[in-house]
Amino acid sequence: MPVKKIGFLSFGHWSPSLQSGTRSASDALLQSIDLAVAAEELGADGAYFRVHHFARQLASPFPLLAAVGAKTKRIEIGTAVIDMRYENPLYMAEDAGAADLIAGGRLQLGISRGSPEQVIDGWRYFGYQPVEGETDADMARRNAEILLEVLRGEGFAKPHPQPMFPNPPGLLRVEPHSEGLRERIWWGAATNATAEWAAKLGMNLQSSTLKFDESGKPFHIQQAEQIRAYREAWKAAGHTRVPRVSVSRSIFALVDDRDRAYFGQSGKSEDQFGFIEPERRAVFGRSYAPEPDALVKHLAEDEAIAEADTLLLTVPNQLGVDYNVHVLETILKHVAPALGWR
Repeated sequence: MPVKKIGFLSFGHWSPSLQSGTRSASDALLQSIDLAVAAEELGADGAYFRVHHFARQLASPFPLLAAVGAKTKRIEIGTAVIDMRYENPLYMAEDAGAADLIAGGRLQLGISRGSPEQVIDGWRYFGYQPVEGETDADMARRNAEILLEVLRGEGFAKPHPQPMFPNPPGLLRVEPHSEGLRERIWWGAATNATAEWAAKLGMNLQSSTLKFDESGKPFHIQQAEQIRAYREAWKAAGHTRVPRVSVSRSIFALVDDRDRAYFGQSGKSEDQFGFIEPERRAVFGRSYAPEPDALVKHLAEDEAIAEADTLLLTVPNQLGVDYNVHVLETILKHVAPALGWR
């Protein structure tokens, strides 16, 4: 397999439970920064964070992304994903531009329609609702298209004839603008059709540990087919740059007693088919948790990992920074070199 970028993906779960190593929102945020710094020191390529609203998890991402950007120098910093049903795309462009400038152009911003949330139609509490004849998914895609347009950096707002401060000539854009961020927007796709739509708009592709079932085939095969369909659509759209594709996985190399205690049973997992939304069957990808030699063999057979250029390792953040550093280190040292990823 070719060299791959390897990063972590954290949901930033927290719980006041005595069993949790992350007992508050403050813990989740500060530990996320510490893990990103440690991951960079290990030689990992990315620190990515999931965004959920109304949940004991990471939510508003840009303060965290900016903080990680200020504390690190090399590692990519991203989201997987931001739910565009909850976003004002112009305000988001300002936040993203600021975070990207602080990070020196390392932001990799994953956006999507989002997954089922903790509350019913939560975006309505944020002041957003679909226009007549539009679904919430349509609204998310419309917001994404506005964001992409704004990130081009071209002026669109008519200047005031008597501004408080002098204006540059012509129509005005939102500021701060970060050059190149438009090419570092990713769409999290759960179907082949939305992957192809993302390709046409020039977005990179994120594919997670679940997608809607479109054939009944094993998860990794369906995901690989999605990636191939995306690349064909990208080619047909005539884009000149090479697109990025990431997949996420729950992967643990069992090298000590802690690993076996936490994940010894996970190695026996298989793909699961079920429903996360009414009348839409989904397929959930299996976890990988054997000894390193067996893990190398299993991962070499995963067709979607082979198709992607970036692998995001979902981490059990409530087990603490030290243990998650261990999880990343075992993959980077014991598994990635054997697969040719390093």
